[in-house]
Amino acid sequence: MTMRLKYTRILVKVSGEALMGDKGYGIDAGTVDFLARELKDVASLGIQVSVVIGGGNIFRGVQASLEGMERASADYMGMLATVINALALQNALEKHNVPTRVQSAIEMRELAEPYIRRKAVRHLEKGRIVIFAAGTGNPYFTTDTAAALRAMEIGADIILKGTKVDGVYSSDPVKDPKATKFAELTYMEVLKRGLGVMDSTAVSLCMDNNLPIVVFNLKGKGSIRKVVEGRKVGTIVRGTNDPGTQKKAQ
Repeated sequence: MTMRLKYTRILVKVSGEALMGDKGYGIDAGTVDFLARELKDVASLGIQVSVVIGGGNIFRGVQASLEGMERASADYMGMLATVINALALQNALEKHNVPTRVQSAIEMRELAEPYIRRKAVRHLEKGRIVIFAAGTGNPYFTTDTAAALRAMEIGADIILKGTKVDGVYSSDPVKDPKATKFAELTYMEVLKRGLGVMDSTAVSLCMDNNLPIVVFNLKGKGSIRKVVEGRKVGTIVRGTNDPGTQKKAQ
């Protein structure tokens, strides 16, 4: 008997920092390989998988602008960092014999395909994992916003936001031992309380288009698979009209 899957097309948002592993900078090969194996496992179920990847492990445009660099230039440098990460993940996936395509919002044909929505959807339909790089291609927009935008463009059922913690908490659980984890939240609660699930532009886009977000621990083995199978993992953010949305913390 084949298990019924809750989602058929997903977008996984991975921060650049998550690729560092325990390092303070750069790409940890073991972490990237772990992510590749997790994505392969989900793709093997017939799920159409796409990824938006950040670049904070190499360069953060916002931080550079605070230190005096012109913001647009800094953001473009950050976009290039996401391409480096995308190529690293593509290489790891292909080592596991997973057909993968990188599409960049900034054209660089020697390294990646230009982003074309219809082509991306066609790749997904053929069972290829698609990695979206270079954010939206515009300064002042984060890779969180790129994830929300791409997810809607390709018709994804859900965004899976991989982080270093196992969900959304009332405060930083590393600093506050009394922090409580939320099982479910509405978009408005996230915005009003400034919970930092994704930036406000990304959350607003998801709210306007009723696109749910699941925040989970990227290091948790099998977490992505559990989400697509409909099991409870991390914290889900969705609209008030969706069944099961609760306001209480667990």
